Amino acid sequence: MAAPNIVSVGTITGKTAVQAIGTSAAAIVTNSASSGKVFKVNILLISNVDGSASADVTVDLYRSSTAYHIIKTAPVPVGSALDVLSTGSIYLEEGDALRLTASAASDLEGVCSYEEISE
Repeated sequence: MAAPNIVSVGTITGKTAVQAIGTSAAAIVTNSASSGKVFKVNILLISNVDGSASADVTVDLYRSSTAYHIIKTAPVPVGSALDVLSTGSIYLEEGDALRLTASAASDLEGVCSYEEISE
């Protein structure tokens, strides 16, 4: 099934996903291949929870076995947060995933607010 026409929406469900970010790419949000939905990602915040070290984050949109980088090896200083989508939202089509990777395990956490849109 194709993603719905967002002009004639039947349901919009607000969601928030959270993730401790590891050193291997892992999806914080995945829109399955046959969901019949489109996901509008509004906010993606990456916070540094380590008390003494900066860490880098990579965020990619994974589509058809290819990673398209939204941000790559961006530093997140101690005690701060990075607003990855500060200039706008993105849509995840069917089969897409939004993945996070950190330079050090247990240093970064992600919070993602999104909407599941369906007919």
